[in-house]
This record gives sequence, structure tokens and C-alpha cells, in this order.
Amino acid sequence: MSQPFRAIAVVTAAGSAERFGGRKLLALIDGEPLLDRTIRSLLEGGVAEVIVVVGTADRATLERDVNAMNDARVRPVENPDPLRGMFSSIQEGLATASGDALLVLPGDMPFVRPETVRALIAAYRARPAIVSPRYRGKRGHPVVLPLALSDEIRATPPDATLHDVIKRHADRRVDLDVDDAGIVRDVDTPADLRP
Repeated sequence: MSQPFRAIAVVTAAGSAERFGGRKLLALIDGEPLLDRTIRSLLEGGVAEVIVVVGTADRATLERDVNAMNDARVRPVENPDPLRGMFSSIQEGLATASGDALLVLPGDMPFVRPETVRALIAAYRARPAIVSPRYRGKRGHPVVLPLALSDEIRATPPDATLHDVIKRHADRRVDLDVDDAGIVRDVDTPADLRP
């Protein structure tokens, strides 16, 4: 009997949130912490496991205040030096990931719809490639990647970006048009939480 398809997500949640004024991932949206919404969209969209990459100093607070962090399908991984940038968090999360496909989603993107996640996974399963959602011509997140790129991503200098790796594989890139503005809507300031 074949194993079920496993989509794994890495959620980057180790940033300092300076522009927001701190504690961004705990900001409430309809009474729910922002990070809860981000994780829930992935789980409801069919992701088997969510690896949340956190800073060492924030781990205990997030595990206490974000309900989704207590879900058996969610696993925190620490980035010992988040000042290296978001790509370093992707590398830390990827180091412990195993499955069939990898989704990468910044923790501050709580407006992505579960049906978009489902559509991205389905597109990847139909044609394993680097699948990016696109809304009105603009690419967003989450991006789905073959786990075969793990070694290359981990060997790339941490001051690079995921986009630098993706550019090297332009021939393996697929865009999926979606009707979901959430894929291009991150939260940088409190004003970004307004509908």
C-alpha cells in the first residue's frame, strides 16, 4: 500500500516585528492570534505537518498564547540567530522536514484561504514543480517546492532569499491563478490588520 501524500509547511515566525511595534504574531484578528490563523489555513488546506520556526526568546510565549502551537500536527523549531533573516528560518525548518512537498509561508500572512492551499497542493500533485499562487498578476505565498531542492536551499548562504533559489529553476516554475488577495497580503503594521 502506498503512503499518503504528505505536504509539509514551514512557517517563518522568528522576526522581531519592529515595524509593527512587537508581538505582531499575537495581534488579534476577530479575537484570534494572527499566527493561529496562518497555521489554521495550512492545516485546513491539507498540510500534514506545520513546522513553525520561532526565535528562542519567543518560543515559550508563542506556545502559551497560540492555540495551534499545541496541535500534534504543529512542531516548533528554533532559529538560534533570526537576525540572519527570513531565509535562515526557512533553512532551519527545512532541516527537519520530510514529506513529498514543501510549502513556505511567512507567519504574518493570516489571510490566505485554506482553499488556496488545497489548490496549490493539487497543482503540485498534478505537476511536481515550484508552484506559486498568483493574484491579479502578482505572485504571493505560500510557495510549494519539491523537497528535492532541500540540499540546495540549505547550502545557499543565509543572507540570500528563497527567490534567489527559485530563479535558478525558472524552467520548473508554475503559476496558479487564484482569487485570493490573502496571498499578497502580509501584516507589517497595525494598519494592515484592518479589513
